[in-house]
Amino acid sequence: MASVHAIPSLDEQFEFTAESKRRLLIGGAVGVALVVLGAVLLSAGVGEHAHEAVQGHGLSEGHEGAHEHYKWTTRLWANIWVNSIYFTGIAVAGMFFMSYNYLAQAGWSSVIKRVPEAMPAFLPVTGIIMLGVFLIAGHDLFHWTHEGLYDKASPEYDPIIAGKHSFLNTPFFLVRMAFYFISWYMLWRVLRNLSLQEDLYGGTEYYYKSMKYGTAFLIVFAVTSSTAAWDLIMSIDTHWFSTMFGWYTLASWHVAGLATMTLTVVMLKEQGYLKAVNHSHLHDLGKFVFAFSIFWTYVWFAQFMLIYYANLPEETIYYRERFSGHGGIFLAPFWVNVVLNFVFPFLVLMTRDAKRTTILLKVACWGVLIGHYFDFYMNIMPGTVGDHAGFGPIEFGMILIFACAFIWSVSTQLTKANLIAKNHPLLEEALHHDI
Repeated sequence: MASVHAIPSLDEQFEFTAESKRRLLIGGAVGVALVVLGAVLLSAGVGEHAHEAVQGHGLSEGHEGAHEHYKWTTRLWANIWVNSIYFTGIAVAGMFFMSYNYLAQAGWSSVIKRVPEAMPAFLPVTGIIMLGVFLIAGHDLFHWTHEGLYDKASPEYDPIIAGKHSFLNTPFFLVRMAFYFISWYMLWRVLRNLSLQEDLYGGTEYYYKSMKYGTAFLIVFAVTSSTAAWDLIMSIDTHWFSTMFGWYTLASWHVAGLATMTLTVVMLKEQGYLKAVNHSHLHDLGKFVFAFSIFWTYVWFAQFMLIYYANLPEETIYYRERFSGHGGIFLAPFWVNVVLNFVFPFLVLMTRDAKRTTILLKVACWGVLIGHYFDFYMNIMPGTVGDHAGFGPIEFGMILIFACAFIWSVSTQLTKANLIAKNHPLLEEALHHDI
């Protein structure tokens, strides 16, 4: 439904102030200090669980027998991997949002498109970090990288993992990982450049080109979002697999990205930017977060319920590890994950007014972002560090480092273009958006 609104100025330039940069640098420095402190404590054995790593498969199947000689550095590398996965998903969700809005020819989102458009610039950062971590510590995080698993003469030989060797081998893994990040980033660069040219020259030529490249991204992402989830997360628990894991990871990345977009739009508006954004735009963003929180829960529960009902040992071990394995240290994060990712946003954002109230949007989105960090923590930590997991200076410091770097990247991108895509063909619809 359209209505008449006073049209605000469309010329808005975001200023990444020296004070904002200073705060991010301080935040990053505090994060580094916490990581160093955590590393010192772990190297001294402070805060470590006294359990010996369990060999074989039992309740420590996630270790796959590969981590019986545990090193404290594994927890450091695992934390880097968790945060890289988490922020990769948030970054690529910006491109995903842009692309399906182009395909749907959605008008309402044109007024906020600079926000999701800025997010994928962080992909090279996480891509390079993950490549480095895999090359340095792949043997500590991924059991399938051990050559003895594929040698029938070796005592480590595992016929199940050996059967996956054509897919799970280091050269092919590296090729796939490079393809994910390069294809996502390059398609974003194309859309970004078309958007900037549209700002300069107007017309519909750039818009229709953006639709084509956005559709191309959706086709690529339809496949790579799942295969990336298999490679980067699911293969940590090498014996275990789920045909729903790709959808589950996509849902988690998507809703975390939506929460990030919503928070960014709200905060920019509170700083006096995005004057053209009204309560109806916020309402739509709130509906996205609400709806895809429910969608994540649907996929999460469907995967859990089917495995629980079938009660096959090779499948249930994944959840037994998280319920009762490793001394029960993952049980609390498991329920925090469920509560923050479904119960909390469902109750907070249920009403119409809640989706139009900035304080409630911020509370719900912060809850979703914290919850989905726990989601990836629960996916990765049991199979990498097991009994030695926990929450300490390394965890908090690593989150702070990555968050400050991501905010810096997005803020830098926001300065490079007008905050409103003022020559977008559907902008007029967005300026009069009313629901």
